[in-house]
Amino acid sequence: MAFRLKLVPDETNINFFRWQRYTFGLSAVLMVISVILLLTMGLNFGIDFRGGTTIRTESSTAFDVADYRAALTEVEGIGDVSITEVFDPTYGEDRHVAQVRIGATDDTEAMTPEQIDAVEAALTEIDPNVKFVAVESVGPKVSSELIKTAVYAILAASAGILLYIWLRFEWQFAVGGVVAIIHDVLLTMGIFSALQMRFDLSTIAALLTILGYSINDTVVVFDRLRENLVRYKTMPLIEVMNLTVNETLSRTLMTALTTAIALLALFILGGDVIRGFVFAMLWGVVVGTYSSIYVAKNIVLWLGVKRDWSKPDPDKLPDQFTEAP
Repeated sequence: MAFRLKLVPDETNINFFRWQRYTFGLSAVLMVISVILLLTMGLNFGIDFRGGTTIRTESSTAFDVADYRAALTEVEGIGDVSITEVFDPTYGEDRHVAQVRIGATDDTEAMTPEQIDAVEAALTEIDPNVKFVAVESVGPKVSSELIKTAVYAILAASAGILLYIWLRFEWQFAVGGVVAIIHDVLLTMGIFSALQMRFDLSTIAALLTILGYSINDTVVVFDRLRENLVRYKTMPLIEVMNLTVNETLSRTLMTALTTAIALLALFILGGDVIRGFVFAMLWGVVVGTYSSIYVAKNIVLWLGVKRDWSKPDPDKLPDQFTEAP
């Protein structure tokens, strides 16, 4: 006998609009809090956006961050230094990793090769076993361009999604879908601001992936809603929407759970290099699933939609077809 895992029964009758004021209000409050956090605390931009040099070190012996910092104070002409010891459960006892960030200065966009050599020499002096496994440099001008490009990429993706849903459904669906993805992006940036997690190009890639994941789930719900609007022409709109979400609930939860399991494995075992990206994706799956159920369709309900998709919208017919002879 075949075993089928079911997260929800075949038929459910959950009233998703029962608490719509609270769920919608919660989303609005979280979006406002996210904006306030972004304006007050800002984002902890990675070196991609801030400019400077990152040196990643590995050593077979344990090191003291204070010793590393003291050694680098002797190096002239470098910017602010930030040293972070990297912990990862996959590392063995003889693997000690540090990330040394050296910010850009007013005089130089990035460290010169001579300065990098001086930094490496200073660290080697206190830790002969240290190895320099990666060096990355980004100038402030390049960082500014990257920020603009990242913003343009998110706006272009949102505009493309808006146009696609508008052409495929109606403008009310397009507005609902775009509000949902704005909700997802804002909440993701808000939690990065609250936790002061590093926000770099990989996070931007995660945000764009979240846009695709969230809108894909929303379009599935919209597709079923359009079918049900034709099938149940006399049923109140709010009941058709409830029925639609119940019918797609199993697919929505199964997709979210399987995606989250894969991401959770990457978050635990993938190492610190991709941890920020994976965290953004995990958070995006949660808020994206929530927004497809509680945000997008609420916007559509509020704006209203035509009921019979098999006929043209009477509001769009020329006057000679709508006026009585």
